[in-house]
Amino acid sequence: MGDTGPTGPVMDRDEVDRALARLGAEHEAIETSLLALQDHAGRRLLEGAELTGVTAERWGTAEASITLLWTYFDAYTAALRSAREIRSRRRWSSREDLVELTELLRGEAVTVASGAAAIANAPTPHGGPGRLSERYSLVTLVDRMNQLYATSLDMVVAADAVWSALPARIDLLAAELQRTRKLAHSVGVRPGEHPAGDDLERITRTLTRLREQVISDPLAFWTPARGSSAPGGGRPDTTVYDREARALEEVRREIDAVLAVRQDAEQRIVRLRDVLSRADRTLAEARTARGEVLAKIAATEVPVVGGPPIVLQEQLAAAAEYRRHAQWHRLSPLLESLEEKAEDELLRARESLTAVTAPLAVRAELRGRLDAYKAKMARLGHAEDPELAEKYEKARRMLWSAPCDLRVAEQAVLRYQHAAAELLGTARRVPGQGGPVDRTGPGA
Repeated sequence: MGDTGPTGPVMDRDEVDRALARLGAEHEAIETSLLALQDHAGRRLLEGAELTGVTAERWGTAEASITLLWTYFDAYTAALRSAREIRSRRRWSSREDLVELTELLRGEAVTVASGAAAIANAPTPHGGPGRLSERYSLVTLVDRMNQLYATSLDMVVAADAVWSALPARIDLLAAELQRTRKLAHSVGVRPGEHPAGDDLERITRTLTRLREQVISDPLAFWTPARGSSAPGGGRPDTTVYDREARALEEVRREIDAVLAVRQDAEQRIVRLRDVLSRADRTLAEARTARGEVLAKIAATEVPVVGGPPIVLQEQLAAAAEYRRHAQWHRLSPLLESLEEKAEDELLRARESLTAVTAPLAVRAELRGRLDAYKAKMARLGHAEDPELAEKYEKARRMLWSAPCDLRVAEQAVLRYQHAAAELLGTARRVPGQGGPVDRTGPGA
């Protein structure tokens, strides 16, 4: 229509009715949201908590924003009520009514005291230090209420999310911590005596401090979601909690290891005694064998045999004392170390025996080879050959005499093999000799 007023074209009756219906729906939605915010568990907790840090600062702003929200909503409600009253005067509104409704529905017809916005640190459209009130349009008022509601709800939801997630988890972990401390104490894992005991004390202090901080300053443990504009977008920051949970799990594993030691300590100590005893016997055998080798084998360097593992025996005695006095936390690492060292000691003793008896093994191999060739030649009818018999006797005397020179004896055996091969006519070159050797072996 062509009529205009201070706010532009005057609305007709249909436009007024549609605007009132839309504003009524918005009013109902805003009221529902405000009541939900008022009853939100997070808001009630914030209202009654002794807050500190960033949460105290943001809650002070949020409280003022919520107060301003209700102030705006009351003004909005009053304006909508006035518009409905004007529209209800007549079934067919007069032009004066339509001009008044247009001004009310489209113009800056809603008055709000400036002090309310100042308390909430909210900017005003026509703010000024000397103004006692501010005027808004209904559209502007709805936008400002939506903005204040979103920021207030974001703060309330974030605090509630942290309170809902972390304190309960901390309490569960603290209960597990107490059980672990009792168990640790029962096996001798105590502060100042064992690293795990010190760790338990540190975890206890950290969890106590963490719970106090979470209760008084939940927003310090909130990580907003990047790029999210929805209220409450983000997640609780569980970094400290997760670290202490992992530390407690490590301590628990260590205590479980100590418990396992308590259960099978006696058997493990018996096994250790057996391993070290076998190592001692093997070394004793190696020392006896070394004397035999020095007496029976000439021109041979025989390794020196080490003494028994005195240090390991002393540690084994200490392990037995720890078990006797139930010092499981000390016994556990000692047994693990001893088991590894005892096996190494037994291996070293066996290697020593093998190294010491190597010359005797060489002599035995040469004796066996010589007799095998002699038996072969006897089967083939050459036992009475003079040259072959002479070479056999010479090699035999060298191998069965004491001390035996293995290098000379080996050459004598090779010469006997060479002679046997020539006699059989199947000669092939002997390694290290100028003549042939029978490669078919004594059993051919």
